[in-house]
Amino acid sequence: MKIFGFKSFFDKFLDQRPLAIAQLSHQKVRLTVAMGGIAFANVLIFMQLGFLSLFSGGATALPKSMKGDLFLLNSTTEFIGSNGFDLIRLYQAAGIKGVVNTTPVYTSTATPWGYSQQKKSFEARVYAFNPSQQVFSIPDVIRQQSLLNIPNSVLFDRMAKPDFGPIPQLFTNKGNVTAVLNNHRISVVGLFNLGNSFFLGSGNLIMSEATYTKLFGENALKQVSIGVVNLESNADKKAVKAAIEANIPGIKVYTHEELIRKELKFQETTAVGPIFSFGAIMGFIVGVVIVYQVLYADVNDHLAEYATLKAIGYSDIALLGVIFSEAIILALLGFIPGFAVSFWMYDFLGNLTRLELIMNTEIVGTVFILTIVMCVMSAAIASGKLRSADPADVF
Repeated sequence: MKIFGFKSFFDKFLDQRPLAIAQLSHQKVRLTVAMGGIAFANVLIFMQLGFLSLFSGGATALPKSMKGDLFLLNSTTEFIGSNGFDLIRLYQAAGIKGVVNTTPVYTSTATPWGYSQQKKSFEARVYAFNPSQQVFSIPDVIRQQSLLNIPNSVLFDRMAKPDFGPIPQLFTNKGNVTAVLNNHRISVVGLFNLGNSFFLGSGNLIMSEATYTKLFGENALKQVSIGVVNLESNADKKAVKAAIEANIPGIKVYTHEELIRKELKFQETTAVGPIFSFGAIMGFIVGVVIVYQVLYADVNDHLAEYATLKAIGYSDIALLGVIFSEAIILALLGFIPGFAVSFWMYDFLGNLTRLELIMNTEIVGTVFILTIVMCVMSAAIASGKLRSADPADVF
């Protein structure tokens, strides 16, 4: 392959693979240490990117699970559930041309299973709506929401932390579980998956407005957390959105995509996201330092051999090809155990914390590319030592 009349560096890399492999395998202990160092850096990056992905996914889990054409929030709301708005505003929105119906969704937190007020860290996140309307796109909720018409019934999130007790297992075995929430007896009539995260509390419950009223009082229904708006099939979504905001004070209207972006944007203003990003950067730097040390030591130990190669006609580019070939080989050899360990840690931490740590292709691809870049950067720094390989020193 020719690039601007010169043999490409990629061809040089292919040409120098046997020599690079021989150099690396000559000292097996050093090779093992290098692989371990790269694997360690990979694990650091994998875990930080996994936590960052969990952070982003948790921030948007609720809005992604909701179903509707438009969503109404208090104009001062920073994130879903932080502020409510008067129910009358939702009735006013129902009168806007193009709107088929509006449904209030209520959110709050409750102390589960009779825990004392001193154990509020075990709060459950509660979502309530009219079971005759669809406001969630979660298949298990859609299939079972008619059961919420049963007095004092709730749906329970399978991914809740074990602090609540083995509710999913008990329900699977018995078909019905009785528990206590806010000092009121409730009945778990179904399970669903919303997922645990940094933002959704220790567990999630879905119930009807009637059950919500019993737990939080009649006045609880006067403040709506989210207003779900469904439009006519031929309605202009932008026009309806503008009409609602123009005619109903104190209300901000979002499309589904805008609601997701709003939640993510708010959560990105917290310190958690930058912390995980910084952790990934530190893992990258650790990897660069480790690979540099290995390659620099290798070049330094074989400086006489490199000088000899220069003397018999090897060009500087060819010798650089050896160094970069070693870097690519190290990247591949170190990535495999790093990926394997990280995959196990994702599964282990997921089961331990009930957080949905998922090793998706985007994370794997990102870490693989970073590993290649990390090793190539190290090779570029270490190759400076080659300039001191003078053939005259050999003779």
